[in-house]
Formats: sequence, structure tokens, C-alpha cells
Amino acid sequence: MHIARSGRGVAASTATVALVAAALAATSQAGATTAAPAGVPHTKAVPAIAGNTLVHGVASPLPIEQCQTKWHINCYNPLQYRTAYNLNPLYKKGITGKGRTIVIVDSFGSPTVQHDLDVYSKQFGLPSTKVSVVKWGHVPKWDPKNSDMTGWAGETTLDVEMAHAVAPGAKIVLVETAVAETEGVTGLPEMMSAEKSLIDHGVGDVISQSFGATENTFPGFDKGDFSSIKKLRYAFEAAKRKHVTVLASSGDGGATDMKADGKSYYNKPVNSWPSSDPLVTSIGGTQLHLNDKGRRVKPDSVYNDNGAGGGGQSHVFGRPSFQDGVKNVVGGRRGTPDISMAAAVNGGAWVYSSYDPTAVGWEVSGGTSEASPLFSGIVALADQAAGRRLGDINSALYTLLKQKNPGVVDVNDGTDNSYQGVKGYKAVNGYDMATGVGTLDALRFVPALGKASRG
Repeated sequence: MHIARSGRGVAASTATVALVAAALAATSQAGATTAAPAGVPHTKAVPAIAGNTLVHGVASPLPIEQCQTKWHINCYNPLQYRTAYNLNPLYKKGITGKGRTIVIVDSFGSPTVQHDLDVYSKQFGLPSTKVSVVKWGHVPKWDPKNSDMTGWAGETTLDVEMAHAVAPGAKIVLVETAVAETEGVTGLPEMMSAEKSLIDHGVGDVISQSFGATENTFPGFDKGDFSSIKKLRYAFEAAKRKHVTVLASSGDGGATDMKADGKSYYNKPVNSWPSSDPLVTSIGGTQLHLNDKGRRVKPDSVYNDNGAGGGGQSHVFGRPSFQDGVKNVVGGRRGTPDISMAAAVNGGAWVYSSYDPTAVGWEVSGGTSEASPLFSGIVALADQAAGRRLGDINSALYTLLKQKNPGVVDVNDGTDNSYQGVKGYKAVNGYDMATGVGTLDALRFVPALGKASRG
């Protein structure tokens, strides 16, 4: 991420996706050419995953010990994640995300996403799946020398492979937009209009967004006018009506985040949208400490290396009712994140890509751009287990926290998300603005989420 920058239970069939893709192709030009409001600064495009990939073009994934020797980091594969999050017992019960659809939204996409997912899946003995690509607007011709495009292709690859790693039976719809999302509103109208169209056509049970912009960079913010953000919420409002779960990465800037130039950071606590939106589930970041079998050698920490898990108070949205039980932490504001998954680069995920001919092979990636698609897979599993779309899950998460449900695993080791000189928040008992309610044990969490969700 650059922010381091009736029929509610029916999933869309492949035929439906194809029909919707055709319909969107006929109508997407309007969405892709939506003019930015007057006075909106167009900032330099910043690839979504910039700064969170330390290892490129490796011939094959390596064991943890070799990663420590070569790069001084831990590196994890999907089989280790499956053990760490206790997913294997669910797969044995047939809970794989089958019949559910994950929608992933990225600028530009990747020309090799299907091939790369096939290679990734084969490497780890996973079944692959067809990625249905929806181009929203006139997506520019692929240029491997364009750093904005290759940056977003890396994001796309990470998103698709992480979602598939957790929910191998789920269908994936990749929406490629024609304008890079940066700071302020740039790129967001195209993303929101694409999401709204998919929602209206009944495609997708869960939407994963590995992007965001600092609230302060939106026009009018400094005058207390938040209309430029609130005018973009229509996709999330539609998602709530249609019982679609919407996720967003909480960011990679800890308690601060980037200014409009996409390079420097605010020297005070800030937050980012869409993660800060109460209609969205904000996914924060943890650091896993695993052995080669995927078992923990010590409890999870807050992600804080080459970035830090985003979290804090929104300056746009007041405290939603689902956070009333944690008002002693969030005060009168919307607090983020809501829940967290793996995001640290030291403990990053192996990803395969071939979109860049100069760096074909395996790499280790992290950031909360990883955490959101991982959690989208969890939602797909929970939808399948419940036999319906769970929709907005925020109330359910805080209900499980209050119940002390064993599926919610507290992260409370005292590490924090301080970053770029801005003091952050510590991981303590219960809810905190470093990791939210904590992380999860999927075997217990998946059925519990279904029971706690109103749908």
C-alpha cells in the first residue's frame, strides 16, 4: 500500500461474472473518465506496495533459516499461514470458500496474474482458480518500464495470491481501474464506481481494498469540510444494502501517514480512508513468529518494520455504535483497525510474479496490503460456513470481543505502531489501536463470526 505508506446467500457463477464483465465493459467509460472536482490536487502516482518488498526475483521459495541468513528476515509460505491461523481443520470439513466470490480492486492490474497464480498454487500443492478480470475504463496498455504500473502489478499479485492462499475454493474477480489511486480523491472515484457496479450486479461477497489516502489530503479537510470523502461512500452504502462485506488495509504508516506529495509524513497522528469509514472493516497488521512447520515460537507482535500497522482515531468520522464498548480507547472518534493479520516484512509472504521481465520469480512482500486479502479469504470461508453473505461484520467483531470468544486472539505483547517519530499505540489486553480486537484462530473464528453476524 502507498499508505506506508431473498438471494443474499447466492454467489455469482462464472457465467454471471462474464455477463457482468461484458456489461461493465459497455458502461465503464463513464466511470473511468469521471472528472475530479475542481481544485483537487492531482498528486504523483505512488505504487501501492512501494517499500514493502525487500526480496525480488528468487528462483524458488526458501526455508526460514535461509531467509534469515541471506536477508535477516523471516519468510513464510501459505502452508505455514494455514497452520498459524488453524485453517487446515476447516479445509478438512470442506470449508474452502467454495461458492463464494472475492472482489479485489487495483489500479492497472497485472498482465500475468493468472499465470502467476497458477505457478504459485502449483508450488505449494494448492488447486488454482480462474481469475475473472474486469477492466474498468480504458486501462492503459501494459508497460513494464512504467514504475507506477509495475508497482500496482506487484500489489495485484500479492492481493490475488493471499486471498487464494486462505480461500482456495473461492472465485476471484479482479477489477483493474484506469487511474492510479494516490492521495486525496485521485483514482478513488473510478474505484468506487467500479465497486458499486459489481455490487449492483450481484457480483462479490467480500471486497478487499489494499489502498487508501490520508484523510487530511482530501479537499476541504483543513476547513472542516469532509464532503469530498463522504461523496465517495456510495459504494459502501450499496454494499451494506446488498450484504457485501467491505475490507480495507489500515495503512503502513503507523499512527501517522503520508502527505499529498506521497513521500513525506505528517508529524502528528492522522488516519486514512477508506479504512477509517465505519462501513468498512479496517484490517491492521501483525508480525508472526513461526517455525518451518508454521507453529508460533512466540506470540504475535505489532507490525513495525519497513512500515508499521496503521491505526488511530479518524478525524472525519465519529465513534460508530459498534465501538461503544471500546469508547475508553477510541474516545468520540472512529478507531482503527478492527482486526489484524500478517503484514510485517520480517515475516513476509512468498509471492510469485512474472509481470516484470527483469525480476521474474519469487519475492517476499508485506504491509497491510497483505493483511486485507488474507482476511478476505477468512470472510469467504465464513460466508460458506454460514450459508449466506455475512455483510457488514463490524458489530459481530466487537460482540465476539465482548464475549471473549476463543476465535479472537488478543495481541497484547506491548509492541506498538509508533512510526516516523509519531508516537503510536501499544498492543495491550483487549481492543487497542495497534491491532484492533487482535487476530484470529480460524477454526473457532469462522463459525463464531457467522453466528454473531446479522447478515
